[in-house]
Amino acid sequence: MRITEQKDAVIEIDKESIAEFQSFGLSEYEYKRLFLLLGRKPTAAELAIFGVMWSEHCCYKSSKKELRKLPSTGKRVLVKAGEENAGVVELEKGWAVVFKIESHNHPSAVEPFQGAATGVGGIFRDILTMGATPICFMNSLRFGDIRKEKSPHAAHNAFLLQNVVAGIAHYGNCVGVPTVGGELAFDQSYEGNPLVNVFCLGVVKVDQIQRGVARGIGNPVFIVGSKTGRDGLKGAAFASRKLEENKSEERPSVQIADPFMGRILMSACLELFQIPGVVVGIQDMGAAGIICSTSETAARAKTGMEINLDDVPLREEDMSAEEILLSESQERMLLIVNKDKEDVARAVFEKWAVPFNRIGEVIQEEKLRFYRWGKLALEISPELIVHKAPVYELQASEPPIKASLSLKGLPEPGDYGNLLLEFCALPQNCSRHWIYSQFDYMVGLRTVEDPGLDAAVLRLFLEDKMIRLAITLDGNGRYCGIDPYRGAIMTVAEAVRNLAAVGAIPLGITDNLNFADPSDPFSYWQFKEAVRGIAEACQFFEIPVTGGNVSFYNFSQQSSILPTPVIGAVGLIETDKSLARLSFQQSGDLIVLLGGWGSGLEGSLYLQEWFGQRGGKLPSFSLEAEKKHNKLLYSLVSEGLASSIHDLSEGGLALALVECCVSGHKKLGFSVTFPEELRLDELLFNEAGARSIISLPRENLPSVVKIANSLGVELIVIGEVTENYSLNILHGKRTVEVKGIEIEKRWKNELLNILESKKD
Repeated sequence: MRITEQKDAVIEIDKESIAEFQSFGLSEYEYKRLFLLLGRKPTAAELAIFGVMWSEHCCYKSSKKELRKLPSTGKRVLVKAGEENAGVVELEKGWAVVFKIESHNHPSAVEPFQGAATGVGGIFRDILTMGATPICFMNSLRFGDIRKEKSPHAAHNAFLLQNVVAGIAHYGNCVGVPTVGGELAFDQSYEGNPLVNVFCLGVVKVDQIQRGVARGIGNPVFIVGSKTGRDGLKGAAFASRKLEENKSEERPSVQIADPFMGRILMSACLELFQIPGVVVGIQDMGAAGIICSTSETAARAKTGMEINLDDVPLREEDMSAEEILLSESQERMLLIVNKDKEDVARAVFEKWAVPFNRIGEVIQEEKLRFYRWGKLALEISPELIVHKAPVYELQASEPPIKASLSLKGLPEPGDYGNLLLEFCALPQNCSRHWIYSQFDYMVGLRTVEDPGLDAAVLRLFLEDKMIRLAITLDGNGRYCGIDPYRGAIMTVAEAVRNLAAVGAIPLGITDNLNFADPSDPFSYWQFKEAVRGIAEACQFFEIPVTGGNVSFYNFSQQSSILPTPVIGAVGLIETDKSLARLSFQQSGDLIVLLGGWGSGLEGSLYLQEWFGQRGGKLPSFSLEAEKKHNKLLYSLVSEGLASSIHDLSEGGLALALVECCVSGHKKLGFSVTFPEELRLDELLFNEAGARSIISLPRENLPSVVKIANSLGVELIVIGEVTENYSLNILHGKRTVEVKGIEIEKRWKNELLNILESKKD
């Protein structure tokens, strides 16, 4: 292992010191580094603080070097990745959009309801601290298999799913921000280590963007919001290590959410932001609490602070200085106010009944001084905490190249009707209505459609103009497990394609990089390759990465997770036309496949579920083909030529056709014809990229053909929408027919049926 800024020094360490710094999560190198930076042996309090602030969760020490490869600039980017709590992208009319994704994986494995709820609360406050009004949430969730015939831990996996969803719904519904979509996946690799990634988006006037800076010598520093307790102590360090078998011992590391305080805290902050000249800086107290928020705001401004911890409202009065500094009690903000406007700020917080306590002031010297019980408890440089953390370049080891898989030895199914019923009822494929029904997704009246589309769509009124934004979350651990580089490229491409399906031009992406142990060379190779793929795809599409999150140590006694980068993409819909729906809209419409039939089953969900094979090479794809395909979709939406548009991804053409049929309210079927020379299962279930299924009035076909030909996109008319509510597939002499009501019942109810069975 090579360490950036390695310094050779002979430092004698006794056994007692080794045990002490290891108990705080520091390595021997990190202890020596800290010793050299301080010029003396660190105190126990300093070890506690640096053990958290130099943890993977806080300082990105094993990922920072790779993350620098991601493109972060663009003509609309106002705040770049890493500069602040979230990235900011300009819209128009003096408005901007703020968005970010974060993980709360380990806490959700230990205490799923609170772990998920506090994850939502944390990302909510990250957006709020930028001065933005949070207007929507999304989530990306992954669990072990919930089918008892597939996993001995199915009941526990179902328990995690139910409580994570309940926690997300509880926080979002209570703060009055809609959860408008997301994704859900299952795999045995997530057993014992679920992934809970939460996304939030807000809007802000450009001249009201807030910063996390402690400027202005003599300006008062306040803590606003909830009292400080012992909940969440060392939560950041907990998120930076392997999950232990006995998870009950980790429960004190999980924070407790208070969405009602979150709601009034938001109201008070947003009102205060409207008053010019009051707020100097604001920072969420998330990971590492007070010590993190004070050190980051001071380091950005190159100032210091004197903080009296006796003035921090406590839940337990006997808390030590270290406990107060490291507590991760939720719904708290650090606020730096113009010293001439303190009374104005106090009046706003008192109006909303939000606790508002002065705890110190900004000083010129670049030092943080914390006092407890009338004495100096700690003096430290914010620069040392924030900018002197180690940066590692870890060993990466590529595995041997895997051989391709062949279809020749695989038997072709005999009953395709039953296959379609079973395939669409897989937990990976079936309807998420049970989840969406727990979210108040229409609150705020900005949500254009119910959840479940290729991308969520929101309408915003900016001054005298209405605009529409599209948002999607996408990830594919199976693809990235086979090939992390190509899998990551395909994940970005799918996110962009989902935006294109609703006519949205990408503004930016945020990424949540979920991986296993960075000290394992194979796991770190997966991480590096995925980042390389994301960077290449974003550069090709000219999309900036505005921020995100890295979550390492996602492995447990059972297994390491599949490498799972999750991409959150935000786009602007520039047309005023009505959007095409996902579901078929009228009988007699032609059904058209864009992008060709595709080929091969390697990497497909079908191959994994029916033949137990996961490997080989990924489906064919081309970024150039993706770009042309997306241009075609933009044209279809902007000219109003298509009745419905649905991209093809996991589950291939089979799942896309079924969803077009059963996801709407009109009870329409389809009749399609497939070429006889190819295997039917390959046609139905291959997951080749740059493809969509559309329906359109017959009279619009010539216009669509003309646009497709001009772009070089293959277009195939495969059938038509029928009034008869059934699914009909003709393949040579074979006819496959499934009643719409049968497949709708399986698709819509299967997830709830599985979860209900766990209660028996």
